[in-house]
Amino acid sequence: MDKQTIVIVGGGITGLTAAYYMQKALKEEALPYEVKLVEASDRLGGKIITHKQDGFTIERGPDSMIARKKPGMKLVEELGLKDEVIRNGTGQSYILVQGKLHKMPKGAFMGVPMQIGPFLKTGLVSPFGKLRALLDLVKGKGDASVDQSLGAFMRRRFGNELVENEIEPLLSGIYSGDIDEMSLMATFPHFYQLEQNYGSLIKGLKQTMPKPVKTKEKGNPPGAFFSFKNGLETMVHKLVEKLDEGTILLNNAVDHIEKKDNGYHVLLSSGDVIKAVAVIATTPHKTLPKMFSQYDFLQGFSNVPSSSVANVALAFEQSAIKQDIDGTGFVVSRNSDFRITACTWTHKKWPSSTPKGKALIRCYVGRPSDQEVVDLPDEDLVELVLKDLNKTMNITAMPEFSVISRWRNVMPQYTVGHMERIAKARKEASEHLPGVYFVGSSFNGVGIPDCIEQAEKAVEQVRKYLSI
Repeated sequence: MDKQTIVIVGGGITGLTAAYYMQKALKEEALPYEVKLVEASDRLGGKIITHKQDGFTIERGPDSMIARKKPGMKLVEELGLKDEVIRNGTGQSYILVQGKLHKMPKGAFMGVPMQIGPFLKTGLVSPFGKLRALLDLVKGKGDASVDQSLGAFMRRRFGNELVENEIEPLLSGIYSGDIDEMSLMATFPHFYQLEQNYGSLIKGLKQTMPKPVKTKEKGNPPGAFFSFKNGLETMVHKLVEKLDEGTILLNNAVDHIEKKDNGYHVLLSSGDVIKAVAVIATTPHKTLPKMFSQYDFLQGFSNVPSSSVANVALAFEQSAIKQDIDGTGFVVSRNSDFRITACTWTHKKWPSSTPKGKALIRCYVGRPSDQEVVDLPDEDLVELVLKDLNKTMNITAMPEFSVISRWRNVMPQYTVGHMERIAKARKEASEHLPGVYFVGSSFNGVGIPDCIEQAEKAVEQVRKYLSI
């Protein structure tokens, strides 16, 4: 019997994971289907790129996965990569406020204090700001809401000072966005539920957050993030290795997808046509209106904003850093006169990434109000970053080399109403495009484990649709 084809569009981590789980299920149950993964560029992995140079391991995109999110570690174990896993080095992290580095208060979650003692001692917030923040304990729950901005929610609970000095630098950095535009329900719906259930975010977090696991081993507990000995791209290579030969079609953009009586015709830029019984689209949201141009309900995706970011990795002799800082990095509040938004002392966070006697520092630029910085020439970006670094450190030599990575218009912004828009589009798709599923960082989470989880769910939806 001829095999019918399931097409996956996009070869980032979502697409590769979907191809892996789909193909695995088809083989285990000897089902008469095949998988074709179509990728427009000449490489796989999307934003995951590991660069090796002079003994350094440099991540050009994300540098890790969060360990507490189970879909990531589940896939690691499935791929047989558990022995390759490394945890991040732990240590003090900082927030830069008005030009000064402050230690991240202990006992806080995403900037929200869970332990009152350490919060009262921090210099991040004035006495009045602390008093205002602690009103969260007595404010009670807010009005029930379908959605609201993350910034408005946090400001109502804690006041402006804690939000701008501690919460905003942490939360906006995750999504490369403005918390006063970001959707609460698309980013941290758990916060809303805690407020509704406990009348206080502080009380809710204290009640529900898992207690730290005590170990007999001395030293710091394992880091909250993980990567691999040879870099994050290890997972990409292993996924590709697991796929059957002929599954992947590189340098093939999807020009158009046409609905037919018995499925879909996927028209490629090469001129080839793949007949598909189901399609999992994992590409950015802005590609969908062109891919399905005859359907008006997808045109709204053209208006969903995306931001740009760049990261600048600088390699030094360790001796060039005269005023070192005991920690793993810092984030920058908006009220500081800095162009960088965050800095990672990679040689401390990931010691295996850097040769002995060397230092590796990675800085980020591209806050929502400073998007033009991403397009500066390389030498200007390096100069800008060094100028900012030397406001808190004393670096006496130029870097041995720099690696600059620009990500233009690739960070989808989950603005207020995001979940409603996605739900509406998926409902319309189920009616007009049965067997087509939209997943990836544009939809339900930008982190790697979130994308892996979406891919798993999409595979189950395809199986249910095809009754296999």
